[in-house]
Amino acid sequence: MSGVIVTDPPKAELKDVDALARFGVATVSEARGRTGLLGPGIRPIQQGERVVGTAVTVLSWPGDNLMIHAAVEQCGEGDILVVTTTSPCTDGLFGELFATALKQRGVRGVILNTGIRDTQELRDMGFPAWSRAVSAQGTVKATGGSVNVPVAIDGQVIRPGDVILADDDGVVIVPRERARETVERSEAREAKEAATRAAFLGGQLGLDRYGLRQTLERLGVEYKTYEEYAGEGA
Repeated sequence: MSGVIVTDPPKAELKDVDALARFGVATVSEARGRTGLLGPGIRPIQQGERVVGTAVTVLSWPGDNLMIHAAVEQCGEGDILVVTTTSPCTDGLFGELFATALKQRGVRGVILNTGIRDTQELRDMGFPAWSRAVSAQGTVKATGGSVNVPVAIDGQVIRPGDVILADDDGVVIVPRERARETVERSEAREAKEAATRAAFLGGQLGLDRYGLRQTLERLGVEYKTYEEYAGEGA
């Protein structure tokens, strides 16, 4: 497998990237029309962490972490490393030594469509990680791949420089050109949710706030007393 290492991909503006850190993954995905989410198989190895940064992408051969070594050189302040393989792989491609090198370069976390190991050490050093699996299985360094090329995970295309936001709920991708727009839409969604929260605290029901009584009626859902329901032989 031949490959390429792209050294200077465009990136989202860091001020817009950092502005997205105020919002959760669910809010940003909803603000983008319920798009951009990686699947639920990509899970955090820690709890209570939220990271946002620009993607440095890696396409590796299964069971081989050579291209992660190559990618470290391309990583810098504010980046998040995103790793996938040419076919499914749950081997532990990434561990504490990689995290040490990346943290020194200002990298904020890692997203792996593969396995990860040294999870306790990663938690102890405060390096956030999301992965497909946890596995102590080691790897080789023998096959070429690519760095900073578009990759696909769970049907989502991730380009170098796109925004990655990850928290306890999962991972969402924001195209680099849409970062500022997504900040504005997320702000509007949070304002709407704040108004709804206040209404719920005041006792209003979602049935009324969202006009769902009419939806139930349109769908033919009926209200019955227990006697009426029981009298029908339910």
